[in-house]
Amino acid sequence: MIVFRYLSREVLVTMSAVSAVLLVIIMSGRFIKYLAQAAQGMLDPGSLFMIMGVRLPGFLQLILPLGLFLGILLAYGRLYLDSEMTVLTATGMSQQRLLAYSMAPALVVSLLVAWLSLSLAPNGIAQMQLILNKQDAMTEFDTLAPGRFQSMKDGSRVTYSERLSNDRTQLGGVFISDKNPPRNGQERGLSVIVADSGVQQIHPDGSRYLILKDGYRYDGTPGQADYREVKYDTYGVLLPKPEVSSEIDDRDAVPTSQLIGSSDPRMRSELQWRLSIPLLVFVVTLLAVPLSKVNPRQGRFLKLLPAVLLYMAYLALLITARGMLDKGKLPMAFGLWWVHAIFLAIGLLLAFWEPLSLKWAASRTRSGKEHKHA
Repeated sequence: MIVFRYLSREVLVTMSAVSAVLLVIIMSGRFIKYLAQAAQGMLDPGSLFMIMGVRLPGFLQLILPLGLFLGILLAYGRLYLDSEMTVLTATGMSQQRLLAYSMAPALVVSLLVAWLSLSLAPNGIAQMQLILNKQDAMTEFDTLAPGRFQSMKDGSRVTYSERLSNDRTQLGGVFISDKNPPRNGQERGLSVIVADSGVQQIHPDGSRYLILKDGYRYDGTPGQADYREVKYDTYGVLLPKPEVSSEIDDRDAVPTSQLIGSSDPRMRSELQWRLSIPLLVFVVTLLAVPLSKVNPRQGRFLKLLPAVLLYMAYLALLITARGMLDKGKLPMAFGLWWVHAIFLAIGLLLAFWEPLSLKWAASRTRSGKEHKHA
């Protein structure tokens, strides 16, 4: 029991450190992406940390299996390097018993990953989509920053304000370029509005008006000389009323309870994917234990690169099989289980090849001695 607690602690501590590093790297990259969208006015800066929070379970469900895999490789590799595993082997610690001990922390991680994969991650994606729906319902004046051109409506509308009050109602040095929608199959060019100042009015019914003062409006088609210029003292524009959509069409956000019993191939593929991630934990543990055995003279990092490549091949094959299921190129009866079966067989081969080969060599030696004496 002391050895079991020692090995479990070494694996879990190393896994936690590795997973924390991987989480920081992945979240930093994703945060930079969201920060760039906020700088372009596509996201409200105040919702960045909320989006990162709801996406955290989705990151963890993929990081923890890799963290456990690397944790076993590094922790057991250190024990082999320091000859501690040699001492344990001399006291009766076989490869099979070591594998059985390793399955205990793997069970804890698998239960945590199952909770993340089946419950928290889909709920987090649903919450993120609702946040993004609210962002889509915002007008450009909700995310406008002074002194910066901001594109909206897929780049068909560009807004600029030199000055902006704290309550976002008073604007100065306004520039608005809007591409007019085609009429009767003919392009209608651009409308450019400039004004010295403007004010945003919000009525009790939720409607919004932009009142511009002392400016010009230009209508025309770029590259052509025919355009219209209008000078105005006051110009009112009705802004579109924001409507927040509550529709969630991402299958990753569908609750697991709705996936069970579904006849839609994409939904069944999604269910198999969510069940595959906890199963992945046990298979990678079976792979990691024999791969962690190293010669002290070679160092514990010798097998790290091929082990990581094997893990990447495992995950890449799962993703490929999932895509084939979505497109109907793979029978649903096979699903993703054949991928697990392949790497389970590889893990069993790695785990039992050395003991079987030693027994075979010992039997050959014994039979050779018997034949010599005969």
